[in-house]
Amino acid sequence: MNDNDVPLTELPELSAIKQAALSYVTEAFAEAELDGLDADCMAQAALFAAFTELVATYGEEAVAEYAATFADKIRSGAFSMMATLKH
Repeated sequence: MNDNDVPLTELPELSAIKQAALSYVTEAFAEAELDGLDADCMAQAALFAAFTELVATYGEEAVAEYAATFADKIRSGAFSMMATLKH
């Protein structure tokens, strides 16, 4: 298993580099909120930017396969941990 397969509920297990990257993104969201930007708008922009970067790096098919795993991860609560950490 690599870091890309680790759910966010296991944040201590993530590499230091990925923890730093997540910290930068979280800070960008906080800054945007202070500037009055809607969190939903930021999330959609962040997803667009992230998928653009992933496609440029890995190609459309690999990213499509990766994205196809998100429904189960979302339903299992893998991304709910961030909401808990924010508050």
